[in-house]
Amino acid sequence: MDAEVRRFVDELYAEGLRHDAAQPDRELRRRNIGPEAAALLAVVLQAMGAARVLEIGTSNGYSTLWLADAVRPVDGRVLTVDPDADAQRAAAANLAAVGLDRWVELRCADGGEVLAGLPDGSQDVVLLDAHRPAYPGWWPHPVRVLRPGGLLVVDNVLSHPEDVAPFLALVDAEPALQVALSRTDNGQLLAVRSHTAG
Repeated sequence: MDAEVRRFVDELYAEGLRHDAAQPDRELRRRNIGPEAAALLAVVLQAMGAARVLEIGTSNGYSTLWLADAVRPVDGRVLTVDPDADAQRAAAANLAAVGLDRWVELRCADGGEVLAGLPDGSQDVVLLDAHRPAYPGWWPHPVRVLRPGGLLVVDNVLSHPEDVAPFLALVDAEPALQVALSRTDNGQLLAVRSHTAG
C-alpha cells in the first residue's frame, strides 16, 4: 500500500473510531476491521495471488480499501455487499478518493442472498464482517463458493465469541476446512478449503 493510500485509510479508521464512540446505537456504528488485521489480510491475499474476493459487510469501505489494494497487482476484483445504501455510497466515495474504485463492485443487497447466488468455487477469499447471528443461515455457501485452496475469514471471533459460536461449530465440523485463529485486533477465524475438497 503506497503512502498516500495508507494515510487515507489511517485517517478513515480514526474517523470511524470517533464516529463509533459518539454513536450509542450499535447498528449505526462503523465497526471496521482493525488495522493490524486488515494489513495481515492484505498480505495474505497478495501471497495467495487472490483475484476474486467477496466481502460481506462494507460499512464505509475501510476494509474494502485494503482488499482492493491487495488485488490491484493482479487486476483482481472485490465484490463488497451491504444492505445499507448510505454506507455503500460512503464506501464508493472513499474508494474513488484514492483511485481504488475500479477494482471494486459495490452491491447493496443481503449478504446471504448474494452468497447463495454465486457459483461453486468462484471466490478466492470470502470475508464475513456483517451481522454475525445471520451467518449460520448462510451455510454452506461461505465454503461452497470458495475454490480449493480458497480462504474464509470471519472477523470478531474473539470480541464477540457468543455471536459467532454457532457458525464456528459449523466450520469446525466441516472436513474440507483447515482452521486457524488469528488474535489480531478483534480476532479472525482463518479457514482454508482443502485442495482435495469436492
